[in-house]
Amino acid sequence: MENKAQAQVLGAPSAPFENALAARCARARTYWAVSHPSLPNYLALTSGSTQGVTDDAGPASHPIAGASLFSETAAAGRSWGSYVESMPAPCFPASTSLYAVKHNPAAYYTALAATCVAHDVPLGTLTSGPFVTALARGTLPAFSLVIPNICNDTHDCSVSTGDRWLSAWVSAITDSSMYRAGRTAVFITWDEDDSSAGNQVALLAIAPSIRPGTDAVGVFGHLSLLHTTELMLGLPARLAATTPDMRAAFRL
Repeated sequence: MENKAQAQVLGAPSAPFENALAARCARARTYWAVSHPSLPNYLALTSGSTQGVTDDAGPASHPIAGASLFSETAAAGRSWGSYVESMPAPCFPASTSLYAVKHNPAAYYTALAATCVAHDVPLGTLTSGPFVTALARGTLPAFSLVIPNICNDTHDCSVSTGDRWLSAWVSAITDSSMYRAGRTAVFITWDEDDSSAGNQVALLAIAPSIRPGTDAVGVFGHLSLLHTTELMLGLPARLAATTPDMRAAFRL
């Protein structure tokens, strides 16, 4: 999700679904983005570093060499996928009216060039497309990144718009047999705040093992989420090795 401080979502009447999720599952009490604008946060979330990027330019301006969560997952023999709403074609390198390439980190990593089109695909709808098909068949990749378009992620539209979008898509996940099997966790976070709250953003965690109403104590951030994801996937956890692991805080 995009450009909202924690207080603009959690406790806000315009986000009933997200607040119900926090009560039914878990939230992090203090969670921080790493930078402004968008792209450096997406790179940090998936590589452990902003890679020196300070703007939102496209992959042609910022070809990123080196390891990422995507390449690390593949090297371990596990699968990954990015599901990007309103992207016109797989691994599309330029923005359109609703698709922002700056929110699609897989398109930037040069090590993924040969495989990006197979794994970084349009999201589709709630009734058809790669994501719901894989969810129904129980074949979602070990690591899946879901990226809403720039309206539904609340970048250009309201918190209530994003809340309705999340209600539909998260419900589809939690109603699935994959989730009910007990081996799937879902994290929802925002890339950055709107520059009003020192870059403190919300993080919600949803999993069958989580005690309802968990308010995780600890100083966490995007690198913590990366480190936690690596550990949950059984990866070497080299990208953000010195940052706090959130598994115990959420009982994952």
